[in-house]
Amino acid sequence: MTKSKKPDFRPNEFVVYPAHGVGKIISIEEQEIAGFKLELFVITFEKDKMTLRVPTNKATDVGMRALSAPDVVTKALETLKGKARVKRAMWSRRAQEYEQKINSGDLMAIAEVVRDLHRTDDQREQSYSERQLYEAALERLTREVAAVSGVDEAGAQKKVEEVLMLRAA
Repeated sequence: MTKSKKPDFRPNEFVVYPAHGVGKIISIEEQEIAGFKLELFVITFEKDKMTLRVPTNKATDVGMRALSAPDVVTKALETLKGKARVKRAMWSRRAQEYEQKINSGDLMAIAEVVRDLHRTDDQREQSYSERQLYEAALERLTREVAAVSGVDEAGAQKKVEEVLMLRAA
Protein backbone atom coordinates (compact mmCIF):
# COMPACT_ATOMS: atom_id res chain seq x y z
CA MET A 1 0.00 0.00 0.00
CA THR A 2 1.49 3.34 -1.00
CA LYS A 3 1.32 6.30 1.29
CA SER A 4 -0.05 9.36 -0.46
CA LYS A 5 1.41 12.73 0.33
CA LYS A 6 -0.64 14.44 3.02
CA PRO A 7 -2.21 17.63 1.65
CA ASP A 8 -1.82 20.78 3.70
CA PHE A 9 -5.42 21.80 4.26
CA ARG A 10 -6.26 23.56 7.51
CA PRO A 11 -9.40 24.00 9.61
CA ASN A 12 -11.67 26.91 8.56
CA GLU A 13 -10.42 26.58 4.98
CA PHE A 14 -12.75 26.08 2.03
CA VAL A 15 -12.05 23.08 -0.20
CA VAL A 16 -13.71 21.50 -3.22
CA TYR A 17 -14.76 17.88 -2.92
CA PRO A 18 -15.56 16.67 -6.46
CA ALA A 19 -18.83 14.88 -5.75
CA HIS A 20 -20.26 17.56 -3.42
CA GLY A 21 -18.74 20.91 -4.35
CA VAL A 22 -17.45 23.54 -1.94
CA GLY A 23 -17.21 22.61 1.73
CA LYS A 24 -15.43 23.97 4.78
CA ILE A 25 -12.95 21.99 6.86
CA ILE A 26 -14.15 22.38 10.42
CA SER A 27 -11.50 20.20 12.06
CA ILE A 28 -8.93 17.47 11.71
CA GLU A 29 -9.62 14.57 14.04
CA GLU A 30 -8.22 11.15 14.80
CA GLN A 31 -10.47 8.10 14.92
CA GLU A 32 -9.82 4.42 15.39
CA ILE A 33 -11.44 2.40 12.63
CA ALA A 34 -11.02 -1.38 12.45
CA GLY A 35 -8.03 -1.19 14.78
CA PHE A 36 -6.24 1.49 12.73
CA LYS A 37 -5.77 5.07 13.83
CA LEU A 38 -6.89 7.39 11.04
CA GLU A 39 -6.47 11.13 10.76
CA LEU A 40 -9.56 12.63 9.11
CA PHE A 41 -10.58 15.97 7.65
CA VAL A 42 -14.06 16.83 8.88
CA ILE A 43 -15.72 18.80 6.09
CA THR A 44 -19.11 20.42 6.37
CA PHE A 45 -21.37 21.32 3.46
CA GLU A 46 -23.68 23.95 4.97
CA LYS A 47 -26.27 24.03 2.21
CA ASP A 48 -26.65 20.24 2.06
CA LYS A 49 -26.58 19.94 5.87
CA MET A 50 -23.94 17.26 5.46
CA THR A 51 -20.68 16.39 7.16
CA LEU A 52 -18.02 14.33 5.44
CA ARG A 53 -14.95 12.69 6.94
CA VAL A 54 -12.06 12.15 4.54
CA PRO A 55 -8.84 10.38 5.57
CA THR A 56 -6.05 12.97 5.28
CA ASN A 57 -3.81 10.57 3.33
CA LYS A 58 -6.58 9.91 0.75
CA ALA A 59 -7.75 13.51 0.24
CA THR A 60 -5.75 14.13 -2.95
CA ASP A 61 -6.55 10.63 -4.29
CA VAL A 62 -10.29 11.35 -4.17
CA GLY A 63 -9.75 14.68 -5.92
CA MET A 64 -10.19 17.06 -3.00
CA ARG A 65 -8.57 20.36 -3.86
CA ALA A 66 -8.19 23.94 -2.68
CA LEU A 67 -10.46 26.61 -4.15
CA SER A 68 -9.59 27.78 -7.64
CA ALA A 69 -7.40 30.83 -8.02
CA PRO A 70 -9.21 34.10 -8.90
CA ASP A 71 -7.80 34.01 -12.44
CA VAL A 72 -9.30 30.51 -12.97
CA VAL A 73 -12.68 31.85 -11.80
CA THR A 74 -12.33 34.74 -14.27
CA LYS A 75 -11.51 32.24 -17.03
CA ALA A 76 -14.53 30.12 -16.06
CA LEU A 77 -16.79 33.19 -16.27
CA GLU A 78 -15.27 33.96 -19.70
CA THR A 79 -16.17 30.40 -20.75
CA LEU A 80 -19.82 31.23 -20.02
CA LYS A 81 -19.72 33.95 -22.69
CA GLY A 82 -18.78 31.42 -25.38
CA LYS A 83 -21.16 29.79 -27.82
CA ALA A 84 -22.84 26.63 -26.51
CA ARG A 85 -21.23 23.51 -27.91
CA VAL A 86 -23.91 20.85 -28.03
CA LYS A 87 -22.84 17.55 -29.52
CA ARG A 88 -25.27 15.72 -31.76
CA ALA A 89 -25.11 12.57 -29.62
CA MET A 90 -28.12 10.99 -27.93
CA TRP A 91 -29.31 12.84 -24.83
CA SER A 92 -28.46 9.94 -22.50
CA ARG A 93 -24.83 9.99 -23.68
CA ARG A 94 -24.58 13.80 -23.35
CA ALA A 95 -26.26 13.70 -19.94
CA GLN A 96 -23.66 11.18 -18.79
CA GLU A 97 -20.85 13.44 -20.01
CA TYR A 98 -22.38 16.47 -18.28
CA GLU A 99 -22.74 14.48 -15.05
CA GLN A 100 -19.07 13.44 -15.24
CA LYS A 101 -17.98 17.04 -15.80
CA ILE A 102 -20.04 18.25 -12.82
CA ASN A 103 -18.67 15.53 -10.53
CA SER A 104 -15.09 16.06 -11.70
CA GLY A 105 -14.91 19.15 -9.50
CA ASP A 106 -13.09 20.99 -12.31
CA LEU A 107 -14.41 24.56 -12.40
CA MET A 108 -13.78 24.97 -16.14
CA ALA A 109 -15.68 21.76 -16.96
CA ILE A 110 -18.59 22.87 -14.75
CA ALA A 111 -18.64 26.27 -16.49
CA GLU A 112 -18.84 24.45 -19.86
CA VAL A 113 -21.90 22.52 -18.66
CA VAL A 114 -23.58 25.76 -17.49
CA ARG A 115 -22.77 27.39 -20.86
CA ASP A 116 -24.04 24.43 -22.90
CA LEU A 117 -27.29 23.96 -20.96
CA HIS A 118 -28.19 27.64 -20.41
CA ARG A 119 -31.45 28.67 -22.09
CA THR A 120 -32.71 32.19 -22.72
CA ASP A 121 -36.40 33.03 -22.66
CA ASP A 122 -36.76 32.82 -26.43
CA GLN A 123 -35.25 29.33 -26.70
CA ARG A 124 -37.09 26.06 -26.39
CA GLU A 125 -38.05 24.76 -22.95
CA GLN A 126 -35.57 22.49 -21.12
CA SER A 127 -36.51 18.92 -20.27
CA TYR A 128 -36.65 17.97 -16.60
CA SER A 129 -33.31 16.11 -16.65
CA GLU A 130 -31.66 18.93 -18.60
CA ARG A 131 -32.86 21.46 -16.04
CA GLN A 132 -31.64 19.24 -13.14
CA LEU A 133 -28.14 19.02 -14.64
CA TYR A 134 -28.09 22.76 -15.40
CA GLU A 135 -29.12 23.67 -11.85
CA ALA A 136 -26.56 21.28 -10.32
CA ALA A 137 -23.77 22.76 -12.45
CA LEU A 138 -24.93 26.34 -11.79
CA GLU A 139 -25.00 25.70 -8.04
CA ARG A 140 -21.48 24.22 -8.01
CA LEU A 141 -20.19 27.13 -10.09
CA THR A 142 -21.83 29.84 -7.97
CA ARG A 143 -20.67 28.25 -4.70
CA GLU A 144 -17.06 28.28 -5.82
CA VAL A 145 -17.33 31.79 -7.30
CA ALA A 146 -18.83 32.94 -3.98
CA ALA A 147 -16.10 31.31 -1.88
CA VAL A 148 -13.27 32.66 -4.06
CA SER A 149 -14.75 36.17 -4.45
CA GLY A 150 -15.71 36.43 -0.80
CA VAL A 151 -19.33 37.31 -1.61
CA ASP A 152 -22.49 35.49 -0.60
CA GLU A 153 -24.07 32.91 -2.92
CA ALA A 154 -26.80 35.31 -4.05
CA GLY A 155 -24.18 37.84 -5.13
CA ALA A 156 -22.21 35.16 -6.96
CA GLN A 157 -25.35 33.89 -8.69
CA LYS A 158 -26.16 37.43 -9.82
CA LYS A 159 -22.63 37.77 -11.22
CA VAL A 160 -22.94 34.47 -13.14
CA GLU A 161 -26.40 35.38 -14.48
CA GLU A 162 -25.11 38.78 -15.66
CA VAL A 163 -22.38 37.02 -17.66
CA LEU A 164 -24.94 34.62 -19.15
CA MET A 165 -27.23 37.54 -20.08
CA LEU A 166 -24.33 39.30 -21.81
CA ARG A 167 -23.96 36.25 -24.02
CA ALA A 168 -27.66 36.25 -24.85
CA ALA A 169 -27.67 39.92 -25.84
